[in-house]
Amino acid sequence: MKSLRQIVTLVCVVATFIANAGEQSTAKAKGAGDQPAAAGLKPLQGTWEGVEVGNQLRQKITVTIKGDSFHFHRDTNFWFETTITLTAGADPKQLRATIKGCPPSQADSIGKVVGAIFKIEDETLTLATGGEGADAEGTPKRFEATADKGQTRYELRKVRPQEQNTQPPKTK
Repeated sequence: MKSLRQIVTLVCVVATFIANAGEQSTAKAKGAGDQPAAAGLKPLQGTWEGVEVGNQLRQKITVTIKGDSFHFHRDTNFWFETTITLTAGADPKQLRATIKGCPPSQADSIGKVVGAIFKIEDETLTLATGGEGADAEGTPKRFEATADKGQTRYELRKVRPQEQNTQPPKTK
């Protein structure tokens, strides 16, 4: 009876191991394919604030990137929720943003793909869209184009999380 119990236990352990090994292989294979994209998105993660270059109103632009979710916000009438993907091997670096949500006045934008180039230098994120010489999806070829040629360019600085007070509260 004791040996039967050991055999049943061994069979259960082996079956569990085989089942988990299959799941781990699938997860590893899936994760391996996502790693280059995730690695490319990593420097973009967080909240960025800045302005549209050349805009006389100097309205604050906020971009928040978490995973592949990209939220662009200027004001209540001009904001976009998108998902982004990177274009592998592009120089300058490119992203494609698929619009998932926006204000009612921009509702015809849902589902559209917006192309942009970006760079991060000296803790500044520069994003550029459209303009003369852009491809079919509006992705410019270089940052030097100006607004008079139809390009929109944003310069944003990363917002650092506020340092939390690690000191215990003082008691009286």
